Amino acid sequence: MEKNAKIYVAGHRGLVGSAIMRCLQKNGYQNIIVRTHKELDLRNQAQVNQFFEAEKPEYVFLAAAKVGGILANNTYPADFSYDNLMISANVIHAAYQYQVKKLLFLGSSCIYPKMAPQPIKEEYLLTGALEPTNEGYALAKISGMQMCKFYRRQYGCDFISAMPTNLYGINDNFDLTSSHVLPAMIRKFHEAKMQGAPNVTLWGTGKVLREFLYVDDLADALLHLMNHYSAESHVNIGTGEDLSIHELALLVKEVVGFEGDIVYDASKPDGTPRKLLDVSLLHQSGWHHQMPLRKGIETVYEWFKQQNHE
Repeated sequence: MEKNAKIYVAGHRGLVGSAIMRCLQKNGYQNIIVRTHKELDLRNQAQVNQFFEAEKPEYVFLAAAKVGGILANNTYPADFSYDNLMISANVIHAAYQYQVKKLLFLGSSCIYPKMAPQPIKEEYLLTGALEPTNEGYALAKISGMQMCKFYRRQYGCDFISAMPTNLYGINDNFDLTSSHVLPAMIRKFHEAKMQGAPNVTLWGTGKVLREFLYVDDLADALLHLMNHYSAESHVNIGTGEDLSIHELALLVKEVVGFEGDIVYDASKPDGTPRKLLDVSLLHQSGWHHQMPLRKGIETVYEWFKQQNHE
């Protein structure tokens, strides 16, 4: 990507999009175009076409999506399905129509089969049943990734896809009804500490295994792929290391400084038993993550306290 190229970051205010913005600006890319959801509804094909016709972006990072944790996905499967299908279809087709040089689409590791062998290789996609609690979201995201593949195959478009693992970082969502596990833990432990609560209750058994990637590391990997990768297969982006939810809870508890106990509500769902990505393809392309998990959690916790004026 040339430094003066016109780059459209879709979803620039979200966790991933804002990290992409920081990464591009840090690396000297100045000609970045963005639109808020109010200014441009990516679910609306006419609006998307008008935008691409007027702006003619050369490169597109498609980080816009409707996202949420287990509860939100399970409660609103139709919304997650419709919104993500429309965003993918409209933006990918417009990128083809208006001759975008390269588009990078973001999937999510939760769209792999629920019982995929571990660590999960790229080719395991579509080889088994999905996790039922987020099937609507997963099917929509799979469709987007497959579209990139089909437009590459039929029209020769340089459209690629990346599959990030669980993400956390600055601008995360800390709403307990819709957030993912790590930011939810930070908030729960922090509030318990402030209130002097004797314990914190977490969902599930604490035994399932998860991998976590700092979002600025993801943005750096995406820029690397945009500049150095062009192939049909999507690319897993992660650390290649995982830990149990209980180990994560102990780490967050320590960083926050909560002195009480951890209680598990085993009546609540655990989700997929393990979700570790095989990152061989990414490592072969010349990229490795930088941020250690503990330091990342410390950084996010400091940011969280600043947002809450503490």
